[in-house]
Formats: sequence, C-alpha cells, structure tokens
Amino acid sequence: MAASDYYEILDPRFRRLFNGSAHVEKLFTGCRWAEGPAWFAAGRYLVWSDIPNNRMLRYDETDGHVSVFRSPCGNSNGNTVDRQGRLVTCEHSGRRVSRTEHDGSVVTIADRWRGKRLNSPNDVVVKSDGSIWFTDPTYGIDTDYEGDKAESEIGACHVYRVDPASGEVEAVITDMVRPNGIAFSPDESKLYVVDTGRSHGDENPAHMRVFDVDDAGKVSGGAVFADCTAGFFDGFRLDTEGRIWTSAADGIHCYHPDGTLIGKVKVPEGVANCVFGGEKRNVLYICGTTSLYMVRLMVNGAKTY
Repeated sequence: MAASDYYEILDPRFRRLFNGSAHVEKLFTGCRWAEGPAWFAAGRYLVWSDIPNNRMLRYDETDGHVSVFRSPCGNSNGNTVDRQGRLVTCEHSGRRVSRTEHDGSVVTIADRWRGKRLNSPNDVVVKSDGSIWFTDPTYGIDTDYEGDKAESEIGACHVYRVDPASGEVEAVITDMVRPNGIAFSPDESKLYVVDTGRSHGDENPAHMRVFDVDDAGKVSGGAVFADCTAGFFDGFRLDTEGRIWTSAADGIHCYHPDGTLIGKVKVPEGVANCVFGGEKRNVLYICGTTSLYMVRLMVNGAKTY
C-alpha cells in the first residue's frame, strides 16, 4: 500500500514527520469505545479504557499480548501516568479521579467540588509540580452507556486543578460547554483544552483552545487554537517540538504550534485518543472506536504527563 493510504500531507512541514513505509497497524480489536491510553515506560506496556464494557485493557509491547488490566473499573475514560509512575484515572461511574498506588490499591484524588459530586471526569494530565488537571463534562451521566445516568449536581462543566499540597479542587476554566481532551505544551507554559460542546447542540463549539499558565497555576487567555474539520477533537498529545497530534473522526490530525493543520494519519475508525510510547517515544498508540492501533513516526513524544 502507498504512503497516501496512511498519510495526508496538507503542508510541506508534515512530510518529514513520517516514514511512508511505516504503516498504521491494528494491534487489537473488540472494544466498544476505546479511550484513554497511558504508556508505562518501565514495563513497556500500555493501559487503555473500554468505557462501555467497564474494563481497562493492557497491551504488552514486548510480545503483543493483550489482557484485562481491571474490570470493573468505574467506566474509566482518560488515563495518565504521574511523575512517580502511578496510574491516574478519570472514572465515569465512579465520578472521580483516582490513582492506583504501587501496591495496587486505588485511592480517590477528587470526587467533589464545593461539596457537590463531579459530573464524570473525562481526561487528565499531571503537571511537573504534582498538580493534577482534569476535565469534567457530563458524558458519563448523560446516559447509562458510558456510566450511570444521573443529574449534574454542579450544573456546569469545568476544568479543575488539584493542588499537590492541600488536595484542594479548584475550578480553573469555567466557560466551556463540554471540556474534553487536555494537555500541556512541553514547557508547561500553555494548556490546550478541547471543547466538544457540539455533541449537545449544533450551535456549540467543536474546537481546541489554548490558555496561558503561570508558575502558580493561574490560567489566562483561552483563544481558539483550531476548529475541528472532521467530527470532534477528543484526546491528544504533543511531540517534543510542540506539534499537536489529536484525535478526529478520520484519524489523527497534526497541528503545527502556529495552529496550522499540516497533515493527517488516516485511521479506518473514528479516533478518541492517542499517546506516544515505545522505548524512544516515537510510537503513536491510537485508540480507535473498537480497536487499538499504532504507527511509528519520525518524531518523539514530549514527556508531558
């Protein structure tokens, strides 16, 4: 198959980012909605969520074996790995952000804001200072498909920061319709957040915004970085040069830091999320609707968490 079957060049800057002989490979299928991939470098394995099936799966890079990591799992969605190598998880039916300790125990990081239960945490990132940032739309309480149907106690969907010292949960972005994917730039000066509000009305956004973040965790700005040209953005990751590799309905879209869509990695299913992994962080693992895919790129993922 030709490179054009897997890659679409929209800007000459995309050409050097991939090797045309590196195909998109399907590693596993059988999910209902694959999401939230997290890479564990020490063990060379990937953990991801299958939300409607209420399970987390584990892919072993050393032999290609896939097993069930945890079931039930609170209808987990987004996952990440903190600076101590622990799994941090957004749980839909658990309505919390949890952390799996090194001994296997699971503890609650955040489940309330101002005394009210969270909606259904969706995606999460850990900053180098230990603070935990997560989005909280209502997808896990809208129906029983991805969690447990319920009314929102907060009545809105925010982005939150968990203080590393006090554990206090603070709403840092409160003007989004359905905040979703979230990640920092490699130097952590910028925070990118997806808004998939259009899932709840054509008048709502389907874009990614970019915010400035200071050392104290104060957020400002919030300009639109990019509008999705195919369905919705969802989860995404950045490479070491600050390019964004984001999910979309037709695969992975690659954006230059200046906001230009420069190319696509074509995937045969709608994509929910992705993460860089492999020994050199040059493997992009992709969660399609029912399947886990991978592609080896000519770039390296940023060590953002």
